[in-house]
Amino acid sequence: MRVTWRFIAAARNSYAALYAAAEKYGYILEPVDSPADGGDVICYSLNSLDYPKYVDEIRSAEQITIVGGPHPSACPEEVSEIADYVVVGEGERTLPRLLAALEAGEGEGEDTTIPGVARRGSPLVPVDHAVRLDAFPSFSRMKGYIELSRGCPFSCAYCQTPCLHGRRMRHRSREAIVSMAEKYQDARFVTPNAFAYGSADGRVPDVEKLRRLLSSMPKNNIYFGTFPSEVRPEFVIQETAELVTEFCSNTKLHFGAQSGSDAVLRKMGRGHTVADVYSALDTCKKVGLTPVVDVIFGFPFASDEDEEATLSLVREVTRYGTAHVHYLTPLPGTPLAGSTPRDILPEIDKQLGKLALNGRVTGYWHDKF
Repeated sequence: MRVTWRFIAAARNSYAALYAAAEKYGYILEPVDSPADGGDVICYSLNSLDYPKYVDEIRSAEQITIVGGPHPSACPEEVSEIADYVVVGEGERTLPRLLAALEAGEGEGEDTTIPGVARRGSPLVPVDHAVRLDAFPSFSRMKGYIELSRGCPFSCAYCQTPCLHGRRMRHRSREAIVSMAEKYQDARFVTPNAFAYGSADGRVPDVEKLRRLLSSMPKNNIYFGTFPSEVRPEFVIQETAELVTEFCSNTKLHFGAQSGSDAVLRKMGRGHTVADVYSALDTCKKVGLTPVVDVIFGFPFASDEDEEATLSLVREVTRYGTAHVHYLTPLPGTPLAGSTPRDILPEIDKQLGKLALNGRVTGYWHDKF
């Protein structure tokens, strides 16, 4: 059985992880640029922004289609209308289990049920496991970022992470991370919050475990706390920031503020305050790290005053760092799904444009989902 993987740039890291997982069970996910490249089965991993671009392609594919990722996990019934099978949640065990059933001729029966797989007209059987990260490498022949942790204990109203990976943080072992980092000259990591590595509940940093991890790293270029391993502002304290300056190559620290209004932060369930953000900025300045800070405009419950407070925060960030500005995308499977973002105030739009011309603001704040 020839199994292919529809290569999509945004899903590159998912491909690396699932290639390694499928390989462990004897399946090779051959990359292709189109269903026209043949094969018996074609796999897709899609986020909510990319999903509409591939609906017609999936619907018309002659192969068996398997679709997973953030959007299918949030909307399995919708996706099962166009795909033969939908993998809901983590795929390291579910995808090989489904491939084995298809290879054995068991997947075509209407009564066949595989936990974590949805199909048209059949009830979804909930997944029966949580992936233990050390059971699967982050990559094998197809390289990707090194995954430190999965899951997030916070409840941000705009985020799909809990839908895909759950609310309990799971960490890869230090030994496994170091072994994979040795394969890179420039090692980068992926995690919901790099400074939560080793933390029992993911809500406060475990500085000693972070130190043991970073001090064990090979003497190559280690990029930690910068894209795609951002951190949360309340985790940016003197002790964690100094670990970056002591052991890592990056001179920037990337964290999400999301709003300059405490009222908006509370309503989105962010779990930190504006004071935490300003404290993180001060800490970066003290230790010599340049802050790169995410903010989001357009929350439907934000007042004009809330939006202006976020602009004030952006101005403060740009005094010695960069603000990465987004316009709210209400993603499926999140509490804000189906909501209508508020418009950006004309004066805020104007000020963001000026800061962008000076290179102090990046991102997109006009795109609507």
